[in-house]
Amino acid sequence: MKAIIITTGNEVLKGRTVNTNFAFIGKLLTYSGYDVIKGIIIKDNLEDIKNAFTYAYNNADLIVSSGGLGPTYDDMTLKGFSMAFNLKLVLNIDALNMIKKKLNEITEEREKMAVLPEGSIPVRNDKGTAPGVYKIINNKKFIILPGVPKEVESIMNNILDEIKIKDYFYYDNSIRAENVMESKIAPLISNMMELYGNEVYIKTHPLGIENKTPGVEIEVSSSGNDKNYVINNVKKILNEIKNKINENDY
Repeated sequence: MKAIIITTGNEVLKGRTVNTNFAFIGKLLTYSGYDVIKGIIIKDNLEDIKNAFTYAYNNADLIVSSGGLGPTYDDMTLKGFSMAFNLKLVLNIDALNMIKKKLNEITEEREKMAVLPEGSIPVRNDKGTAPGVYKIINNKKFIILPGVPKEVESIMNNILDEIKIKDYFYYDNSIRAENVMESKIAPLISNMMELYGNEVYIKTHPLGIENKTPGVEIEVSSSGNDKNYVINNVKKILNEIKNKINENDY
């Protein structure tokens, strides 16, 4: 199952805000059974939002977006989403009741956070005001989130049971090789991928300075329905890599 993550916000594109939401969502989806194939960052622009959702719909099974659900004029994610799929925006009573539980006064701007694409399900937000939005279109699942990281985490945890792929397990582990240049062990890693690439994914991460204080972290990841097999296979291949490094002058 493929997933695409969309981030909306001028503040992210210009570097004012670090996109920690992508890291959290990407990790959560990976451990929930999805292959995250792309991340898209777009401006607060209706046409860009519409095009991003359309692209994601055509290329993934699950689409998660963050940003643009607040009460201000530039919070336009739901409008862009509705444009992409010709949906009406309607006042959702369940969403409005969620907001009323947190705010004494409902203004026009606050009510805006309860106007959702028709047929959507509001998702409880335990850390903020705007509820998340869950919508299924032709078996494609959409989760639309606000941009505040704590709210993203809260809503995703509240919807996780609806999207998590059952009987699936993902596992990764790593070893560190001190005083080893990443470029030096590149042929070894390529060879190991040729041998085991259909079972695991092997990735190296350089540590230190390559020609002065080198080091490398070697990560092996795998997934499948058999938890014990996945874990044991990752550990076996990591151990084989470790032994080859120790046996050779790297």
